[in-house]
Amino acid sequence: MAQSNSSATMVPVTEQFWLLVDKADRRFSLVRDLPIFGRHRNDLEFHKAFKIYTQLWKMQQENRQRLVEAGMRRWEVGEIASRIAQLYYGQYQRTSDSACLAEAYVFYEAILDRDYFRETSSNSSGGGQDMVLANKQLRFLARFLTVCLVIGRREMVTRLTSQLKTLLDDCRKTFQEAEYKEWKHAMQEITKFLKADTPFMNKRPLRYNFAFDIPPDSLPPVQPSTTTVTKRNCLLRDALLTSHYLHEIKFTELTLDTFRMLQCLEWDPCGSFAQQIGSHSNQADTGPHKTNLLQDLKDPSLPPNPHKTILYRPSAAHFLTVLATKCEELPADGMLLIYLSAAGDAGGTSENYEKIAGSFRNLDVSSSSDESRSKKEPRLWLGYRANEGSSYVYPSDLIPFTRRPLFLIIDSCDAHAFKTINGEEKGETAAMLLSPTLRSPVTPTTGGGVDRTRQQNNGNQFTMFLTAPLQAFCFLIGKASYDIDTDKYMEAEKLLSLSLSELEATVITSAELHAVWVEALGDPFLRRFLLRFIFCRAVLALFKPNSQNDDFIPTCIPSLPESINPGAQICHSALRRLATFFGATDQFDLSDISVLPVQSGDSVGNIRKPDEEIS
Repeated sequence: MAQSNSSATMVPVTEQFWLLVDKADRRFSLVRDLPIFGRHRNDLEFHKAFKIYTQLWKMQQENRQRLVEAGMRRWEVGEIASRIAQLYYGQYQRTSDSACLAEAYVFYEAILDRDYFRETSSNSSGGGQDMVLANKQLRFLARFLTVCLVIGRREMVTRLTSQLKTLLDDCRKTFQEAEYKEWKHAMQEITKFLKADTPFMNKRPLRYNFAFDIPPDSLPPVQPSTTTVTKRNCLLRDALLTSHYLHEIKFTELTLDTFRMLQCLEWDPCGSFAQQIGSHSNQADTGPHKTNLLQDLKDPSLPPNPHKTILYRPSAAHFLTVLATKCEELPADGMLLIYLSAAGDAGGTSENYEKIAGSFRNLDVSSSSDESRSKKEPRLWLGYRANEGSSYVYPSDLIPFTRRPLFLIIDSCDAHAFKTINGEEKGETAAMLLSPTLRSPVTPTTGGGVDRTRQQNNGNQFTMFLTAPLQAFCFLIGKASYDIDTDKYMEAEKLLSLSLSELEATVITSAELHAVWVEALGDPFLRRFLLRFIFCRAVLALFKPNSQNDDFIPTCIPSLPESINPGAQICHSALRRLATFFGATDQFDLSDISVLPVQSGDSVGNIRKPDEEIS
C-alpha cells in the first residue's frame, strides 16, 4: 500500500516537472529573441523567465531521484543550468550589470565542474545521442568562453579552449563535413583572438581599476576659471559599439576592437576581481553555488557601469534605430558614446570633406549638378550585405542625434569625414576623437623584419592607444611582450601614469578649454579616453617614420588647447620619459629639452603599486 502511494505521489511530480520544462522552453525562446537594447523595457520578461527556471532548478534538486527514475538524464540538468546562465548573460548584455555576468560565470562553472554534458557509456543510447550531446557540449564551451573573455578569467579561457579543441578532434569522424567545418572555424577564431589579445593582457586590466586609475571622487576638477559655461555634471550613461572589417579578429560576434572598448567602459571592483574569481568551488552536487565572486562585484562605492550595446554587422536602419532608442532614453544628466570602427570609402579625400561640409552649411543648390553628384559623401561600411542605403553609415546620419550630448570615437580611414558634423549640430556640440587616415608603420621587433601579420592582427592602432596605451606604444616601437618582464612593464605603467597626470594638470587649468571637453572631463571614463588621445596624438605626430604627415595623426573636434599640442614641451617631456625607459628615443623627433621635473608627491616611487590596497 505504501509503495502504491509512493508511485501515485511520484507521477504528478514528474508530470509537473516536464510541463514546467515545456513552459520554461517557451519563455526562454521569447526572452532570447528580445532586442538587447532599451533600458528596462524587457526586465519583466526576464524576471518571468528567471522565476520559472528557478522553480525548475529547485524542483529537480528536491526530486532528483524520482526524476532520474522517470527518465531524466544528467545532461538535462545541465541544460537547465545552461539556460539560467544564458538568461543572466543576456541580462548583462541589456543592462551592463556585472552581477549578472558573475552569475552567468557561476552557473557555467558548475556545469563544467560537474560534467553535466558528459554521459557515461551506460547512459548513452547510441551514436545519434552522442552527437547531440557533443553539440550541446560544444555550444556550452563556446558560450562559457565568451563569458570568460568578458569577465577576464584568462586561466579558464585557456582551459576551455583546450577542451573545445579536444572535443572537436573527437567529433571529426562523426560530424557531417559542414558541421565540422563550422566548429573548426569557431576554433580558429578563438585561437587567433587569444593570440592577438593575450600579450600584455595579464599585466594591466583594461577595466577602470583603482590600482591604476584615480577613483572618481579623487579626480582633480576642472578649474572654475577656465570656463564661463555652467557645468551640467553630465556622465557617460550609455554607449553604442560597432566594429567591422574584412578578416578582422573576432570570436562569434565579439570583435577585438569592440571587446577592448567594452572592457574600458566597465569598473573593476576593488581591483581584486582577477585574483578572487579563480577560487575553486564546492563540488557538492546541490546546484550552482555562489562564491565570493558576487560579493566582490557588488562594490557599493562604485556607480553602475554605463549601459552598452554591441552591434555586429547591423543594417544602417537597425543601427539608427538603436541609436534613436538610446537618445530617447538617455537620462537628463547623461552623455552617449558612439564607437564606430569600420572600413571607409576608398574614394574619400580631405578635399571632398571640405566640399561636403560647405554644402551642409550653405545648403548649396549646386549640389544637384553633375559635378556635385559625382562627389559621394564618405561613409563607413558596417558589414551588412544589401543595397548601399542599408549597408553604410554617413556622417550626416548622426546629425539628427546631436540634440543630445554625444561623444564620438571613429576609427576608420575615413574618420576625418565626420568633421563635417561640427557646426551642424541640432543643439549639443558633439565631442569627437577621430583616428588617423593611415595606420603608422611599426618598428621591426628585435632580430627580425616587420611582421605584417603582427601589424595587422592586433586590432586597430587608434583603438589600442585609447584602450591599452602602453601596449600600443610597445607595439609601435617594436617591443614584443616576451621582451618585457612584469616588473619592467609595471614600472613603465607608472611612468605613463605620471605623464598622463601632467597632461591632465595642463588640460584642466587651461583657459582655452572648450565647454564640451569640460563636460567630458567630468566623467572618469571619458577623461581617461581624452588623456590617452592626447598621448596617442603626441606619439604618432613625433614618430619619425610618420614624417609629421597629417594622415598619420589623429584629430579631435572641437580643438584642444595649444598648450597640449604635440609640439608643446609637456608632450615632448611625457614622450621622452617613456621612450628613454625603453631605449627608443631615436625613433622620435624630440626637442633637446630635458624631461620636466617631477612634482613633489608625484614621483614614480610614490605612484601606487597595483598590489597596494586603497585606504
